[in-house]
Amino acid sequence: MWLSFWRSRDRFSLDELRYLTNQLQKVQIINEVNKDFVIEALRSIAELLTYGDQHDPSFFDFFMEKQVMGEFIRILNISKTVTVSLQLLQTISILIQNLRREHAIYYMFSNEHVNRLITYSFDFRNEEILSYYISFLRAISGKLNKNTISLLVKTEDEEVVSFPLYVEAIRFAFNEESMIRTAVRSLTLNVYHVEDDFVNKFITSAPHSEYFFKLVSFFRDQCINLSKLVLEYPKNPCSESVSAILATVDEIEDNLYYFSDVISAGIPVVGSLITDNILQFLILPLLFPALQIDADSNLKIGAITSLYLLCCILRVVKIKDLANTVAAAFLYPLEVFAANSEAKINGCVSGNNRANENEEPHSDSVTPGQLCVDIPNKASSSHVHPEGIIAERSLSRSHFSLRETLLSYITDGDDARALGALNVLATLLQTKELDESMLDFLGILPQRKQHKRLLLQALVGEGSGEEQLFSFEGGSPRDGVSTELDGYLKKLKEQYGVSIVGAGASPRMHKNQVLDALVKLLCRSNIPTEILWDAGWLLRQLLPYSEAEFKSYHLKLSKDSYRNCRSALLQETKGIWVDVLITVFCDQWKNCKRAIEASSPRKEPKCILLPFQKLNSEDIPAESSFAAGERMCDLVKVFVLLHQLQMFSLGRTSPEQPPIHPSIDIPETSRAKAVGLDVLGLKPGTEIRLVHALPCRIAFGRGKERHFHFLAVSVGTLGWVVLAEELPLKQNYGIVRVAAPLAGTNPIIDDKHSRWLHLRIRPSSLPFLDPPKSSMPGETRIKSLIDGRWTLAFRDDESCKTAVSMILEEIDLQSTEVERRLKPVLDLEL
Repeated sequence: MWLSFWRSRDRFSLDELRYLTNQLQKVQIINEVNKDFVIEALRSIAELLTYGDQHDPSFFDFFMEKQVMGEFIRILNISKTVTVSLQLLQTISILIQNLRREHAIYYMFSNEHVNRLITYSFDFRNEEILSYYISFLRAISGKLNKNTISLLVKTEDEEVVSFPLYVEAIRFAFNEESMIRTAVRSLTLNVYHVEDDFVNKFITSAPHSEYFFKLVSFFRDQCINLSKLVLEYPKNPCSESVSAILATVDEIEDNLYYFSDVISAGIPVVGSLITDNILQFLILPLLFPALQIDADSNLKIGAITSLYLLCCILRVVKIKDLANTVAAAFLYPLEVFAANSEAKINGCVSGNNRANENEEPHSDSVTPGQLCVDIPNKASSSHVHPEGIIAERSLSRSHFSLRETLLSYITDGDDARALGALNVLATLLQTKELDESMLDFLGILPQRKQHKRLLLQALVGEGSGEEQLFSFEGGSPRDGVSTELDGYLKKLKEQYGVSIVGAGASPRMHKNQVLDALVKLLCRSNIPTEILWDAGWLLRQLLPYSEAEFKSYHLKLSKDSYRNCRSALLQETKGIWVDVLITVFCDQWKNCKRAIEASSPRKEPKCILLPFQKLNSEDIPAESSFAAGERMCDLVKVFVLLHQLQMFSLGRTSPEQPPIHPSIDIPETSRAKAVGLDVLGLKPGTEIRLVHALPCRIAFGRGKERHFHFLAVSVGTLGWVVLAEELPLKQNYGIVRVAAPLAGTNPIIDDKHSRWLHLRIRPSSLPFLDPPKSSMPGETRIKSLIDGRWTLAFRDDESCKTAVSMILEEIDLQSTEVERRLKPVLDLEL
């Protein structure tokens, strides 16, 4: 029989299919002798049926007539060989994936053959078996619709009581292999999108609804793991640590997008289950308590990770109920959530891992004791500080509301907390699911939306809308609070046992607090400029196009900071990097304008997790040109930001290019003109006249002393110290052999040898102005350049002094030109 199997036949014929089926039916036992035949027969049958589905319907008619699916099940039952089981799963997967005719799919799913395969007891300890099995399930799910799904479920009294495909698949939803998890999620989404009411009722009823709790619980464990990695990173800041954090971030974001896809399937109960589980088992007991200023070290999630997760959840999981509940919770004191972080909610200990994820939740539900918090009724103030509010209440820091805690991070927090708080506020501001009244009460309703809202209220005669629209200082204690907010406060009370007693403060007061915090942040000198630009973006969203609502206190702080920054920038016109100051200024002007006028903040929330790294390391002295270059760039970025915000508050529009004076022609009396330079500058190999040049000697290596002519020369904002070699056949002309930046040379005559002149030679450019684009976040590794040193030996003392005078004179010309060009931006009318 085995020899006849290999005889020459037309492979793609009905006779071939008939022959293979007959031979398969004769198999009563599978062993090492015939297993290869069985495997080849199964593979060939799949190939023939796929061909027949596209070319000859009689192939599948024969398949149905001979009940070959039943033969497949029989082969599986008598086989103890793994390879046969693998081939059978692959054969049926190929058939299901490639069959196009509807009646062929209906036949495959009927007669319980597929369900028998789904529930067959495969040995899933074999990873290959599991992989093929999950692929088989996923192939089935790809053919689901309202007609085919009915063939895979069992019903009683018009209710689904069994759905093996879904039940067996979710057993592997949290497998350690990511490919398995991805396949199962794809399968569940295919089920949810069928939109069969009876199936939806089945998956949202106990015990199958437990899947959605386990989903959030699995996600919570990932969040806890991420927090551990983030806390460990400063102890071991290597590329492997960064990679581990970014890999975990990718998994977390994939989970959130899966939540979003599940919700978009349109099953209301599922959306509610996910919302409630995220709130009750992650946000309320873990993320909010982590934001305490004096956080308990026993908390499972740190503040930085919490801020990142809040941003991600709000950005990705777009559920109105979730977004508004979170926003309402920001009005509560932190102590509420800290006190209840370990409370048992709905039978689950929040913030702790369940001992066994397969356990059913306990039926007894423990409700936390109610905690009523009295929020005093405060009148609106023109300048209210977050720290001032706390002092007035005589409360400890634990009595901060969540929103006040965010503001304290902005005013007093470290880099990561300040950035995280800004990102949370920006995310709330951009969350379309949030009601505008919620944004208003949080103090972050954009000015254009606020004006539109008040105008609408005034037109329809609602409340005090007209009064607010035409009043900048007024506002009742409850203006802007809607039934929307009241509804979510009530929900928090009912599901979390917490209530706020008292009328509360007004949205206008909250808006002032946010403005205070942002202005104070802009006045901080110890914050990376990238964070200040993010603050500038947020401030621009909240400010009107005039000074009218920008309170006098805000104006004073911002203008004082602007004047201080202007004075520091003026000093930079005499600094080490004066020759690149204009270039840096123009570049950062465009970058800043693009950043603060963008529709959204520049960076993704993941930037919160990895701390900012200064480009200059501790072994680089503070007086080095590299460190000075960093300080100059940071100063320019801050000045440009404050300048553009000042223009915005004055009702002006920032131009695309900074308003600086153009360069001018080289004066005829200048040294540059005398030596024959033009505006294109100078480089080695350039021929120049040796007017004013001073003969000198320099050794660039031991025993390698050379004779040159020294010159210091400037062209506009550029300047060089030059070592030229005299041309033997052209008197008073020379070739530039070495040229170095003039700025920062800091000429010093040697104390013991009055003919020796020491010069510092800084790099010609700053490498961090164009960092490598391939570097990962938190992994900025820019090579720092070390300053060089020249020691020039002149013929006599007078020549040495003349060289110093020449350098200082050209530096002064260079600085004067830079200051002249920057004059329009330095003289902004305040």
